Amino acid sequence: MTKTSLAVILTFATVACGKSAPPAQNNAPAAAPAGPVTIDAVRVVEQPVNVTLSMPGELDPYEIVAVYPRVAGFVKSIAVDRGSRVRTGDVLVVLEAPELAAQRAEAQSKLQAANAQVVATRARADAEAGTYDKLKSASATPGVVAGNDLVVAQKNVEANRSQVVAAEQNVEAARQALKSVSEMEAYLKVAAPFDGVVTERNVHPGALVGPTGGPQAEPMLRLMKNDRLRLVVPVPEAYIADVRRGASVKFTVPAYPGQTFTAAIARVAQSVDVKTRTMAVELDVANRDGRLAAGTFCQVQWPVHRTAPSLFVPSASVASTTGRTFVVRIRNGKTEWVDVKTGLTSGSLVEVFGELRPGDNVAARGTDELRPGLDVRLKQ
Repeated sequence: MTKTSLAVILTFATVACGKSAPPAQNNAPAAAPAGPVTIDAVRVVEQPVNVTLSMPGELDPYEIVAVYPRVAGFVKSIAVDRGSRVRTGDVLVVLEAPELAAQRAEAQSKLQAANAQVVATRARADAEAGTYDKLKSASATPGVVAGNDLVVAQKNVEANRSQVVAAEQNVEAARQALKSVSEMEAYLKVAAPFDGVVTERNVHPGALVGPTGGPQAEPMLRLMKNDRLRLVVPVPEAYIADVRRGASVKFTVPAYPGQTFTAAIARVAQSVDVKTRTMAVELDVANRDGRLAAGTFCQVQWPVHRTAPSLFVPSASVASTTGRTFVVRIRNGKTEWVDVKTGLTSGSLVEVFGELRPGDNVAARGTDELRPGLDVRLKQ
């Protein structure tokens, strides 16, 4: 390569390295400042609470009794069985106890002996009283009767009178003993305490029964009054503020799908169960035709009322985060979070409790994306 060619190449290289690229031109427009966000808003409404909730309930018998014998004995006969309908006073079971007959004979004998003792004691007392009267008359003549004899006769009369009183008390005691045995014999016939139906039978003729088993022992019979039932509804404590006696409540049972029954509130426990946080409410159910059975599970349409109107917002307006439930209120064009507690649901609205007032504007869709202090424009 010649010196002239090398010089030309170096000259071009120097020019290429020293020349810089022209600056790039930015033709994009400048960003405009952000404006308020437009959101849908609704108003907080105040209205009376009149909601019907579905609650579970159970039908219990109005009266039920386990029939036990009051005396020990053998079952002589039994006139009823499971499903038998009885009236008050009907004889259900007849027992036999031979030892009671012996006790009654002994008590009668003692009563007769006590009566005989009274007769003898009265005769002796009358004789002593006559003797005393004669001595007293004779003592009117000085020297005829000794003074000591008159005193002795008087004491004998008093003693005989005391013996008569004691004998009469013995007669009364013997009479009460005989009455007790007779009443025990009356217990051998077990009668129905009320009108009802026999739901359980556990004994048969010849069985030995007695009152020594206690409530845990198996009863002879179980009798239930079923022409009137108790519908027991455990009402949560949040809904017991306005439970009114006499109010009609509707309910359904699985045995009759599509049919609705009505009962009236009769009794309120006035005490909340600390385990379930519910209060038992009883309704009287007329069941003269016997269609409803005790123990049946029911679905009760329970009316809930408040003593004062409540505030409501759409369910979608309530937002929840970890440990917080709130609505987004819009005031003076800015958002703020208001903590609330929810209550009953009425259609698309939900009851809320918090620092809200009727007519307040809240976001139609509550979300934590609407941070407090955000500039917004309302779209009612």
